[in-house]
Amino acid sequence: MKWFEIALVVLTLATGIIWLLDRLFFARRRAERAGLLEEKEPVVVDYAKAFFPVLAVVLILRSFVAEPFRIPSSSMMPTLLIGDFILVNKFAYGLRLPISNRKFIEIGAPERGDVVVFRPPHQPDQDWIKRVVGLPGDVVEYRDNTVYVNGEAFDYRPVGDGNYVGKGRGREMTGARLLVEGMPDREHQVLEIPNLPYTDPGQGEWTVPEGQYFVMGDNRDRSDDSRFWGSLPESQLRGKAFLVWMHWDGSAGGVGFDRIGGSIR
Repeated sequence: MKWFEIALVVLTLATGIIWLLDRLFFARRRAERAGLLEEKEPVVVDYAKAFFPVLAVVLILRSFVAEPFRIPSSSMMPTLLIGDFILVNKFAYGLRLPISNRKFIEIGAPERGDVVVFRPPHQPDQDWIKRVVGLPGDVVEYRDNTVYVNGEAFDYRPVGDGNYVGKGRGREMTGARLLVEGMPDREHQVLEIPNLPYTDPGQGEWTVPEGQYFVMGDNRDRSDDSRFWGSLPESQLRGKAFLVWMHWDGSAGGVGFDRIGGSIR
């Protein structure tokens, strides 16, 4: 949430400036006025000294190390469920300034199959999560529930009997086909809804521009992704998802202890 990031930066700067000004100027003046008696610090200075270190640590960790996010939709099922709380590696693709998201240190680039958090071009105040399918220069095609990259189809095979059983707020996906999608050197699970009463509008072919990525949700028939709004500019990336640290979807019995500590692949 961008408003929280703005508030955190503003509060950190404000408390830091108050503390610094008091240390450089006002504390000395209070001491000179008080003489032998100790003059009490103003309340605003007291609060600034108490909160600035905490706010600064939170800002640094959240901006440059790891940031928590919560999954609000079913678009990444079965990999991520509604109500999963995840951690995102903020330095995997370079260090970025808070608020502006401007990169100032290059570190790495997304690989095919990475699960990434980003701000979509058409919703720049929201954080979304999808999987990288196409890299810069790739030709991506999606037809008949199959992904092709540069003319090569990904491999698909059913998991068990191929029938998915949803839990909690994801119960609506019960009956979907559960498949393993084989990317080159990487596999992950996806969902397909059989016998849809309409033609999949997400079919087509796209060439990924330089400096951009083609992203898709693992729940292929319930995902608003690059098939509909285009490739994702590198400048909109926020980080790489790597861990589920809690699960609670708001439903009765919605705490999933079995998901805590699960790595995201």
